[in-house]
Amino acid sequence: MCGIVGYIGNNEKKSLLLNGLKELEYRGYDSAGISVLENGELHTFKAVGKLKNLEHKCEGFESSGFGLGIGHTRWATHGKPTEINAHPHIGHYSNVVHNGIIENYQSIKESLQKQGCVFYSQTDTEVIVHLFESYMAQTNDSFSAFKKTIADLKGAYAILLITQKSPNTIYYAKNGSPLIIGKSADAKGIFFASSDAPLIGLASEVCYLEDNAIGKMDLESFNQLSNIKPLKGDKLSAQKEGFTFFMEKEIYEQHKVLLETMMGRVSEEGFTLCELESLNLDSFNSITLCACGTSYHASLAGSYLLERIAKLKTKVEIASEFRYKEPILHNNELFIVISQSGETADTLEALKLAKQKGITTLGICNVDNSSIVRESDYSLLTRAGIEKGVASTKAFATQVMLLWILANFLAQKRGILNKDSIKSEANTMFQASKATQVDKKLHERIKRLSRRYLHGHGFFFIGRDIFYPLALEGALKLKEISYLHAEGYPGGEMKHGPIALADLGLFCVALMPQNLLYDKIKSNVEELSARDAMICALSAEYYEGCDDWIKIPHYSHYMIEFFAMMVVLQIFALEVALHLGNDVDMPRNLAKSVTVE
Repeated sequence: MCGIVGYIGNNEKKSLLLNGLKELEYRGYDSAGISVLENGELHTFKAVGKLKNLEHKCEGFESSGFGLGIGHTRWATHGKPTEINAHPHIGHYSNVVHNGIIENYQSIKESLQKQGCVFYSQTDTEVIVHLFESYMAQTNDSFSAFKKTIADLKGAYAILLITQKSPNTIYYAKNGSPLIIGKSADAKGIFFASSDAPLIGLASEVCYLEDNAIGKMDLESFNQLSNIKPLKGDKLSAQKEGFTFFMEKEIYEQHKVLLETMMGRVSEEGFTLCELESLNLDSFNSITLCACGTSYHASLAGSYLLERIAKLKTKVEIASEFRYKEPILHNNELFIVISQSGETADTLEALKLAKQKGITTLGICNVDNSSIVRESDYSLLTRAGIEKGVASTKAFATQVMLLWILANFLAQKRGILNKDSIKSEANTMFQASKATQVDKKLHERIKRLSRRYLHGHGFFFIGRDIFYPLALEGALKLKEISYLHAEGYPGGEMKHGPIALADLGLFCVALMPQNLLYDKIKSNVEELSARDAMICALSAEYYEGCDDWIKIPHYSHYMIEFFAMMVVLQIFALEVALHLGNDVDMPRNLAKSVTVE
């Protein structure tokens, strides 16, 4: 899930590479490095930690005139975050950066060591550059050596390689990890990146490489690529706009992006998903949702809505486990994968498996032209916009909203909803989006309250029905950025084991909606309160057994309460983490786009 960039041209290469890596730092920030090939010489700089450390490392270096450059920001898989393990990895006359995992690196490494090759890092990536130079010794042809190298690799990869033997060329390969090539409007610069963001403002046209792509690129080669597209967008939406943290900004803009998600899709006259108009609804009678992490929690929430509203049997699979269970798939099911980035490796592989079995697939994603969008038979975009905070907020909100829209669209198509039901559901959606608009007084209340939740031995987040996946997501948000132990549970499961942990050191965040199973969740909270757990209740009505109460407004529907409580949980996690002094935008050990298994 690392990020890579590359450049061919006459502009100053260090600043271009560093600026590109800044746009990708959300993908990993254990270490970073750049390499510039200019006038026949390789200049390589690497540093541990965030990108500013690399900037200090190479602040005295400047490059001018024609040259090549590659850069990398790392999320560690093989080997600890050290300077030796940082990319680019260095051979005698070549450098390489890589995103992904080389599954057979150990056997390649042992074979090269028998030939006398010396390895310095603990990474899988280092075998690439040594294997390339081994083939170069045999062929003395750079592209032939590179193709032989890639043919030997098993796993997922996006690779950029530069070598003194070909000072005008960057060699590239892509399989299972994203890689984009762009060209400047004046055709005097070629750019490589793991996503669109580093290319905006630099490239006018791009090519999203498909799996198994392998090639070489110089200033004259771009137009030989297929499926070249114009690059649209700007970086304004990626700026903090006065907020201290991206995560906070993204929490505050959820009501806007939810309206974007609904635009053209939701009205009192009906639900419209133009992308699915050709979908034959008679061809399936069940749905499988498959995702990881936050998207998995959105899928769980969606399963309640799809069964309740569309009356379709729905199961939810964790993508990282799915294909190893030898899953049984039927031709009469719709297989839906959900991913914020559209590059989540486990989810992408699950999608490919479903396609191999001939199952109709639908991708729900935030990034157009991503791998999942391109691979799926049908796709729906969440329209969340750029999400820079590693801990997802608005991506989750828009995923749940889009699944809610999908449930109503399917119910409408199947003749389940009448005109009054359609009008009611549409109005409820608009109210739900409005409920995510942050009340600054409430934010201040949560900020003050959160100071009481910095100790103890852990958190239980509990909810029932669709508030159970929201409890899971609330717990995940807290542990991602605060590093405190937190678990989400269905309220009714407390008595089946977890309640053994209840004591004075346990915090319980209870989701208590007025419009759905209130008496049931109240009983579960009372069971925890009786065992001395500290109760923080989220509800419209005061619950006498709580120690703290976070009041949400009275609403007429449980889904409006769902979205209102979602915002409270996000702000609660944010403020606890800030009181503990953590970087909420770049929490330790995590990365935004998980492109490795």
